[in-house]
Amino acid sequence: MSDVTRLKSTVYVGGLENAVNEKLLADAFLPFGEIVDVTLPKPDLPSSTDPHRGFGYVEYELAGDAKEAIDNMNQSEFFGRVIKVAAAKPQKESNEGLGSKTAIWETEGWIAKHAVSEEDRMSAQNREQNKATEDDPMQSLESDVAGPRLE
Repeated sequence: MSDVTRLKSTVYVGGLENAVNEKLLADAFLPFGEIVDVTLPKPDLPSSTDPHRGFGYVEYELAGDAKEAIDNMNQSEFFGRVIKVAAAKPQKESNEGLGSKTAIWETEGWIAKHAVSEEDRMSAQNREQNKATEDDPMQSLESDVAGPRLE
């Protein structure tokens, strides 16, 4: 199964109670189709006493089964909690998006999009200098007095 097909047939289940385990989650989502895999990510901290991080993934054999599960289980109650069921999103790499350890301007995509050529930089500097040296057309009007002239 390709990664794209696999992603389309995987649902995210959020808001899970700590008492929920992989078997209970699989049993709850079994009516919608054949389940290939159930995953409950473990907490990052080794000192954590929680059995999982409060969410999980259910992978179905068919993408249509995943859609059926989303339609029927989203915002339903499971072990006393309202759960969120949605299509799973691809996992972000650690060097992209919020929480990355790399500044946005150090990534290749940002540099390619926002890079300015030396020629453009010189052109902008020349425009700025020309603005400063141009004669102000209102300069000669400073001595004029508005209103009728007294004779």
